[in-house]
Amino acid sequence: MSDDGREQTGRERVPSRQRRRFPGISSRAYEHPADRSALVALRKLSGFDTVFKALSGLLPERSLRLLFLSDSVRVSERQFAHLHDMLLDACYILDLEKVPPMYVTQDPQPNAMCIGLDEPVIVLTTGLVELLDEEEMRAVVGHEVGHALSGHSVYRTVLLFLTTLALKVAWIPLGNLAVMALVTALREWFRKSELSADRAGLLVGQDLRASMRGLMKLAGGNHLHEMNVDAFLEQAEEYDAGGDLRDSVLKILNVLPRSHPFATIRAAELKRWAESRDHQRLMDGHYPRRSEDKDASVGDSFRESAASYKSDVKGSKDPLMKLVSDLAGGAGDLGGRVRRGFDGFRSPAPPKDGPQNGDGPQNGDGPQDGPRGASGQDGE
Repeated sequence: MSDDGREQTGRERVPSRQRRRFPGISSRAYEHPADRSALVALRKLSGFDTVFKALSGLLPERSLRLLFLSDSVRVSERQFAHLHDMLLDACYILDLEKVPPMYVTQDPQPNAMCIGLDEPVIVLTTGLVELLDEEEMRAVVGHEVGHALSGHSVYRTVLLFLTTLALKVAWIPLGNLAVMALVTALREWFRKSELSADRAGLLVGQDLRASMRGLMKLAGGNHLHEMNVDAFLEQAEEYDAGGDLRDSVLKILNVLPRSHPFATIRAAELKRWAESRDHQRLMDGHYPRRSEDKDASVGDSFRESAASYKSDVKGSKDPLMKLVSDLAGGAGDLGGRVRRGFDGFRSPAPPKDGPQNGDGPQNGDGPQDGPRGASGQDGE
């Protein structure tokens, strides 16, 4: 966007509304605590970027760049001009000096990514471009620019490299276990980095409902007239609170192999952050600057990360998280709560007053199991 569309106040004029700009903003301003602690620590490691850039020969980065250049459409003033304007706007709002190249590639699967070691490259699929409206797409472009500003494109190479390594050493039992443990931990960070980028997308679009709609469309497709953002957010609450301990375990198993959090969870997390005091202070112009990054404390970042996880556990309605919170708080009768939480694993036993003469089912466990199985405590 030209300077004619910008005001001296640091705001950018767009049709029917204005958006705030964040000069010199550090990515620490919007990063999820778990993401921020990892990034601060990695930035403190001397030569870290150099080492992993040296490993770029092991990864198909150069091949991917040539592939996008030869078989995709590069966004510019002459091609996908509206996306080009969004990219310039996003870099202007987040004060990213070097505008990363962006490509649109033919793929019906809605997706976007920020890759690259030497310099980030943003890729959008045609499925995503066709799915989202202008304001929803603005949030997505901001999301990817947020990845670039955080340096995720470099640090994510760790995950890609280790995942490739895990496949190569799969025949070595202990070696594979060690690498997969690292991959699992890095995937957890990867998912938190997506929450960070969602926040960056909100800072760029500055339209929470548009960000919500985009996530909802990723889950349900282009049927906006059939969907409702509030009902979509209610799904996240039901997912968090529903089920017993068995469902809690299944949730963990379902999310472990994923690189992204579930869409409903992302929407709920973004809404929670948008309503927080941190977001309000940021919008008022009170945020950490890039010039201060070198002074960021690793210890403070890890303490903030630990506090965030503790808060998530304490505030969660998930049965397993409640149990963990009770264990930490020294609550009594935990054995009974665990038994009740896993009631879903067993078939109900006959009631206490049931037949005792052999007419009822016999399982050899004795009558004492009957009342516990029929106690009606499943929903607790």
